[in-house]
Amino acid sequence: MLKNMTLTNIAKAVGGTLLGANEPDTTQISGAVIDSRLVKEGFLFFAVKGERVDGHKFVEDVFEKGAACVIVEDVPADPKGPYIQVPSTLQALKDVAAFYRKQLSIPIVGITGSVGKTSTKEMIASVLSQKYNVLKTEGNFNNEIGLPLTILRIREEHEAAVVEMGISDFGEMHRLATIAQPDISVITNIGTCHLEFLGDRDGVLKAKTEMFDHLTERGTAILNGDDDKLATITEVNGKKPFFYGVKKQGNAVAEHISAYASNVVGRGLEGITATIHMPEDTFTVHIGLPGMHNVYNAMAAACVGRELSLTAKEIAAGINKATTISGRTNLIRLKQNITLIDDCYNANPVSMKEALDILNLAKGRSIAVLGDMGELGADEKALHRSVGEHFEHLSIDVLFTVGELSKEIAAGAKKVTEKTAIYSFDSKDVMIKELLACISPGDAVLVKASHFMDFPAVVEAVREAFGEK
Repeated sequence: MLKNMTLTNIAKAVGGTLLGANEPDTTQISGAVIDSRLVKEGFLFFAVKGERVDGHKFVEDVFEKGAACVIVEDVPADPKGPYIQVPSTLQALKDVAAFYRKQLSIPIVGITGSVGKTSTKEMIASVLSQKYNVLKTEGNFNNEIGLPLTILRIREEHEAAVVEMGISDFGEMHRLATIAQPDISVITNIGTCHLEFLGDRDGVLKAKTEMFDHLTERGTAILNGDDDKLATITEVNGKKPFFYGVKKQGNAVAEHISAYASNVVGRGLEGITATIHMPEDTFTVHIGLPGMHNVYNAMAAACVGRELSLTAKEIAAGINKATTISGRTNLIRLKQNITLIDDCYNANPVSMKEALDILNLAKGRSIAVLGDMGELGADEKALHRSVGEHFEHLSIDVLFTVGELSKEIAAGAKKVTEKTAIYSFDSKDVMIKELLACISPGDAVLVKASHFMDFPAVVEAVREAFGEK
């Protein structure tokens, strides 16, 4: 059961009108969903009006499944159970989650940043799981629908929660953090994403740090101290932030950084080893995920673990066991010794360059399949071109691009390298045929673009053509 989630309390939380309830003060809710297919006995169902489906059409069905109550905008014609009428079911979802959050005493870790939110969330959850029963954001449920649904998944057995918070405009973080009320705020970096709405990196910083206004009284900010924008933050709600970073070879660690990694050694696509220095302990970890950014993710996780009283041994074990999810630098081993790097959930210039750096670690021939990046504003062409110019520092063998903006990636690469064979396509389907014909045994293939490009179709085509080990 969800603590204190009686029908009376829910109606008060959403400011709605409760009708048809016989025992509103004693009826307890056991879960909350917006998908009628997920309704179980005792659940609360939000009849959300989506672009394609109106949840009001399923009110009768969910009562047959045992729903305890439905929240609606339109009064059901023949209600078979209690319902609460509200002006907006989406707002009611957020209001209910915010009310429920106030009933919880477990620590909640809120994660945001331009790049690395999901992989950092996975790393932190892996670390905390060495000591606690942890609930984490599933997949990319990090927006104004996904976050409240995540909060409403917390149960009595959970001892900590790790929630991802993604935004694209000013004010969104205020709305998300009002719901989550995090005890620990983690910001991974401030990059060039959502510039169409946020303007520049200073705008990104302002939007991301809206989270600080909603930290709990015991709240702590854990920040990437190597990020030039985050490093300017000297105080969060009267407290000094806890900064982490990575010691560059031959350079001292900046004074504001309290925890750092050193002796970083890449192991190709097999991951990285590093020594982690905390104020109280020093220990070595093997990060099973490739890419320098995963050292930063591990440092963020180590700092959160320290804040929640994990030992060095527990922190190291959690980092060693961390994995990623589909679409986020997910290494898929195929037959014929082919490695597919599935990083196609989303993209911005920073994450795309990081993904290319990972591909560059491959021992065999390397193929980059890149598509358009969205929400980059007036400088979108130049930002795409900068990704292509990054090839100057790489030894990638083949580049395939799809989309009008990605032609700028190809143009930028052609300007700086002759080592890479470069092909541009207008059609994804045509590109897939050429890609499948190009791939040979031992190749490593990176697939990355913004979500709207539907690059999972590329990943599936490669998987089907060559088969998994």
